[in-house]
Formats: sequence, structure tokens, C-alpha cells
Amino acid sequence: MRRATRDDFTPLPLEAAPRLLGADLRTVVDAAEVRLRITEVEAYHGQGTGPTPDPGSHARMGRTARNATMWGEPGHLYVYLSHGIHSCINVVCGPEGVAGGVLLRAGEVIEGADAAARRRRAALPLTAAARRDLARGPGRFGQASGLQHPRHDGIDAIIGAELNGAVAELWLPDASVEIASGPRVGVAGVAGTDAFPWRFWIDGDPTVSPFRWGRGAQLAQAESRQSPG
Repeated sequence: MRRATRDDFTPLPLEAAPRLLGADLRTVVDAAEVRLRITEVEAYHGQGTGPTPDPGSHARMGRTARNATMWGEPGHLYVYLSHGIHSCINVVCGPEGVAGGVLLRAGEVIEGADAAARRRRAALPLTAAARRDLARGPGRFGQASGLQHPRHDGIDAIIGAELNGAVAELWLPDASVEIASGPRVGVAGVAGTDAFPWRFWIDGDPTVSPFRWGRGAQLAQAESRQSPG
């Protein structure tokens, strides 16, 4: 594997997202190291990004205090709070000033499983199923990594500079993986239908999270298929 560069994430999220499959996110938080192999991602474009407006993005309405990191330099991590509970991680992609991110939805803990388990309050020793599920889903992935909102929002995963007791690094694989794609998970309305097949995962990997419809997405999908257009 090789260390990721700034140029790797200059393309827009939809192009950059599949490249993150099989990559590693290495974190050292409060002296505990964890390495996660990324198995599932989702692309999100901000306002004015790309040819198709993305109604599912945090940055769809423009720049705010919450999503400011998405508009910054590529290769930083946008760490946000989901449902007021879970810290989730995005890799900022696209040229600086053009909002976009790739959500790290799921992964396999390949180093530091005990540290990840403690962060997730999982019983030790880990069963095979518990190990599979350590980072299965974006909230679990964030928790296993140790990165937290707001302490680590904006951390630079290219140069690996320390931020509030944490270091993050992205490593990209030399070999390609078998990629599948489809609608994003749990995203409301049309943004969660096959009109936006912006979720990518390693086909057949057991750590990939199960699909579920977002609010109104299944109805929007049915209506789109009934439309003569």
C-alpha cells in the first residue's frame, strides 16, 4: 500500500469514492492505534458540485458552520455527529472551495481490534461475529476509529498532523477490488433511490452494512419506475 496524496482526492466524490475501497484508515487516538480496511463508502456532493444536484448532502444548501470542512482542502476528514450520538467520518474530496465528501460506511478492523472493541464497549474476547461487526456501519466505523466530533473534525489524513490527541492517515491499495454499487443507505426521498447509485462496496465482503430504505425513498423509487419518463 502507499500513503494517499492530496491529488488522490482532488476529483469529485463520485469519482474518488470507489478508489477508497480496500484502502486503510490508520488512527492513533490517545496512544491507541487502530487500522481499518475500508469496505463500503458513499459519495456526497455539495451545492453547485457536479452536473446533478445532490439532495442528500449536508452541503446541499451551501456552506454552514457544521459542513465547513466539506468545502476545504481535499484529504481532510469531515467528522460530524449523526442523530446527536454517533461520530461519522467523511474524506473531503474535490478541489478546495467545492464541497464534497465520501462517507466511510463500513470496514474491517485489521489492527487494534481490542482498542476498537473497548471504544465500542464490546465484550472481550471477540467472537467472529462481534469482530465482523466492529466497524459495520458508519457510526460503528467512527467509534472504532476513535475520531470524535467536534474534537477531530478537519483532521488532515494526508500529512498525518496531530489534532487534539489524534493522528489519521489514509493508505491506498495497489491492487483493485471487485466493486458493487447501488442506492445510498437510509437516505430520505429520491436521494436514497437508484437515481443516486452513489454507494460503493467490496462485493461479497461480510463487513458491508445491510441496505435499508430512508424515509420516503422506497415510495420515491416506486413512483419513478411508474413514471413514463
